[in-house]
Amino acid sequence: MCTGNVYRSPLAECLLRHRLFEHRRVLHLSSAGTGAVEGTPMAAAVASFLLGRGAQPCGTGSRRLTKEMVENADLVLGAATEHREAAVRLSPVRALSRAFTAREFAQLVRSEDAAGVVDPTARFPALVKGAAARRGVMSARAGDIEVMDPLGAPAEQVHRCLVQIDEAVERIASAMRTG
Repeated sequence: MCTGNVYRSPLAECLLRHRLFEHRRVLHLSSAGTGAVEGTPMAAAVASFLLGRGAQPCGTGSRRLTKEMVENADLVLGAATEHREAAVRLSPVRALSRAFTAREFAQLVRSEDAAGVVDPTARFPALVKGAAARRGVMSARAGDIEVMDPLGAPAEQVHRCLVQIDEAVERIASAMRTG
């Protein structure tokens, strides 16, 4: 999730969908924004970036994050700590151990947390649980776990943002695929 659901979260959703294609029937991915205007299309820079990575733009437009979305999610990834905190405010009990920034989760996830588990419906929760347990042990500065908002930024900063998401998604997808 991000703020407007037009740059960061749709990119993460589409890249994860592309990289975890073999699990598409058991993993349900979606994105939302804490301040999204319903139906706003993803940014052209995001669509172009996706195509450059061999992935197709997905989704039907932005949507606003709801309590029900958080409560039905096994993992909630935000672009920045403000998004993670928004998810926790919507559903404190459910989200506390399942909400991370994307870069934070990418740093914390370890494929060995689900060693020998091939079934994605069992593997995924094991990875989330392992990352949650590791969260208090590792310290990170906000700049290391956040992806800045590219809205209105120069093209170079937008590209840097998209690359940060791409790198985080690749680490997450790699941990999910290893079985």
